[in-house]
Amino acid sequence: MTDYADLLPIAHQAVDLAHNVMRTMQPGALTAKGDRDMASEVDYAIEEQVRAFLADQTPDIGFLGEENGTSGATGGLVWALDPVDGTVNFVHGSPLCAISLGLITENRSVLGVIDLPFLGARYSAAEGNGAHANCEPITASTTDRIADAVVALGDYAVGDDAEHKNRTRFALTQRLANNVQRIRMHGSAAIDLAWLAAGHIDAVIMLANKPWDTSAGVVIAREAGALIVDHDGSPHSIHSSVTIASNAKLLPRVLELFTD
Repeated sequence: MTDYADLLPIAHQAVDLAHNVMRTMQPGALTAKGDRDMASEVDYAIEEQVRAFLADQTPDIGFLGEENGTSGATGGLVWALDPVDGTVNFVHGSPLCAISLGLITENRSVLGVIDLPFLGARYSAAEGNGAHANCEPITASTTDRIADAVVALGDYAVGDDAEHKNRTRFALTQRLANNVQRIRMHGSAAIDLAWLAAGHIDAVIMLANKPWDTSAGVVIAREAGALIVDHDGSPHSIHSSVTIASNAKLLPRVLELFTD
């Protein structure tokens, strides 16, 4: 098996660049990306700097950024960056925003770094090397009763067909509210998966799956002992339609609530 941990120092350096931009630059002008969706000047500045840095350091690895798409080498390994995961939170001054840098090969995540610049936390993992928060090992929750579970739910839909999509989300919210200890909506896929890995929450349900949103968090959660699956319980990949994650004991019950 390839030791992707060799690329972790470069990933951390790239995220250091992003961290400094997010900590020192104001959101600036907002660019509309659709109904109630936007990118800030910080999103673009981070993506530009990280893309250039990784092109120089790893020219044989492609790059996928949320804001400006793909560049560099094709085939094989691909970096996937969400420069500001939780842009709405960031623009409103909430600390619940993250930088998410993942590495993908053959449709699966093999390395990830998630940084929370305003909370002083960084999560990282490489396939086969465990997961860490601020350099300390982390493990996912062992909660086995759904009534004891804190479940993070992805954002409600905006944009095209939002009303139809949200009917499913509202129904799921009601089922969760009737069965779990608490529901949390953090507004950042990266935070959801990082906090699952650290045991701060017990399950994650996101009715979406964008590689820049999930690639880092999926490998971090997986290396911390969580299972991440698609809607039908099959192993998660970048082509999955949804992202559902928990520990092995709790996941079957989470999937039941999802499919009821």
